[in-house]
Amino acid sequence: MEGPFGEFALLLMICALAGAVFVRLKQPVLIAYIVVGILVGPSVFGLVGAHDQIDLLAQVGVAVLLFVVGLKLDLHHIRHIGPVALATGLGQLGFTIAFGFVLILALGKGVMEALYVAVALTFSSTIIIVKLLSDKRELDSLHGRIAVGFLIVQDLAVVIAMMTMSALRGAGGTEGDPAAWLDVLLSLGWRLAAAAALMFVLMRHVLPVVVSAMARSQELLLVFAVAWGIALAALGEWAGFSKEAGAFLAGFSLASTPYREAMNARLTGVRDFLLLFFFIDLGAKLELSTLGAEVGPAVVLSLFVLIGNPLIVMAIMGYMGYRKRTGFLAGLTVAQISEFSIVFVAMGITLGHVGVEALGLTTLVGLVTITVSTYMILYSQPLYEKLAPWLGPFERRRPFRELAVERQPRPERPVEAIVFGLGRYGSRLLAQLRDAGVEAIGVDFDPEAVRELRRHRLPVRFGDGEDPDFLESLPLAEARWVVTTFPQWESNRALLHALKSAGYRGHIAGAVRDNAHALALARAGIDRVLNPFEDAADRAAQTLAAEIRPQEQPA
Repeated sequence: MEGPFGEFALLLMICALAGAVFVRLKQPVLIAYIVVGILVGPSVFGLVGAHDQIDLLAQVGVAVLLFVVGLKLDLHHIRHIGPVALATGLGQLGFTIAFGFVLILALGKGVMEALYVAVALTFSSTIIIVKLLSDKRELDSLHGRIAVGFLIVQDLAVVIAMMTMSALRGAGGTEGDPAAWLDVLLSLGWRLAAAAALMFVLMRHVLPVVVSAMARSQELLLVFAVAWGIALAALGEWAGFSKEAGAFLAGFSLASTPYREAMNARLTGVRDFLLLFFFIDLGAKLELSTLGAEVGPAVVLSLFVLIGNPLIVMAIMGYMGYRKRTGFLAGLTVAQISEFSIVFVAMGITLGHVGVEALGLTTLVGLVTITVSTYMILYSQPLYEKLAPWLGPFERRRPFRELAVERQPRPERPVEAIVFGLGRYGSRLLAQLRDAGVEAIGVDFDPEAVRELRRHRLPVRFGDGEDPDFLESLPLAEARWVVTTFPQWESNRALLHALKSAGYRGHIAGAVRDNAHALALARAGIDRVLNPFEDAADRAAQTLAAEIRPQEQPA
């Protein structure tokens, strides 16, 4: 097609079709965009000539991405990261940077390239992980909350890394000169102090008034958010940080306002659309010859990320008193690098610190690790079942942090029902059963959920319903019914197997969210399938029908 507009139309159609294929394969669409960029770039078909326009949209997309990250990171979240997430996040960062740096040097890379790539290997994709955990309904689980906590640590780390490397602009030879490093750190320090003071004044006295005025119109609020992010991105580059750091601070400055969620909801689609051009631009700049030369190092580093990062997370969480299952499920979320990794190395090219080879290597590692880790997270339960016998070294003999909530006095009357899984539905079911006079107890693997329900005086046991050893501690012999509200068939399958191993002979009911799950439970031979959505709809229809067409009252 002739002209930039025709090229844009062609690009968008190709990206839509490629994205549909990758979604079908259960892969993030950003991989599709990178592949499209390589295919339409000069190395393959050479379909795109509007490089300047795409590059500008790519820069705006990166700024909006960092703005949205800052927007989600309010002070309340930072204060409540928690010691486990903080220790795990910092430990994983330190391990990956140190060992990755040595490994990359051993692969024959230069010091600055090794430093950039090693730092890039530490970041995991918040967007992808949160999406996967949300789809699996594990975002509020114990390992989900811990994972989100150390993702916040990583988000802070990537901004600090960008600020630090931006401060090295023009500082050639710094890597071997301690005095030059000291100058860089001092320069970065006073600029950070100045930025913090400016942000404090703006957040305290200026922005609340401005945002309140802009919020009178939702369209104007969106325009202001984008304008504020781009303006501070430009200011950050002028001040010697980077566009990315400036955009992050712009989002962070608005994170404590009551309009944060409204801005985030409207910006998410804008972010995804503009990032499309960043990944297309990235793929178009990569030459196949460059990628081919980096295949060997990319395989080595991909294995390092896929295996090394989860191992260090499991080791830290095991040392801090968590069971191996919790550490394993949380560790899988760091078995990848993220879009931030690519953005970070691309920034290094702009600053003149590294060449396009470093970007090609990072991109290949990203393609491999994101693809593989996505399937690892999607099928985490079957993977854990296969690897559990070898994960013993990652669990203390006494996992005290989880054992602390396992002790619960035995009920005075024999237990009639046991409810496994105490989310919104399971906890409500437990409470209603007890209100109806049924002696029921609950079981959940989330310590915080257990503590909260115990505060409401509900009898709850902490433990893993998929562990036969734990089930032996439950009053299964006296229970007439077991109810499972686990959202995944794999978890239910493991529970049913554990119940059989423990010798349970009573009835089993299972709550499901879709027909496939219901069919799987029915085939497994459970006595009753509970469908919360259909049951709620039936009850609501009966209630509304009685209101809409009340029966005739007798005369």
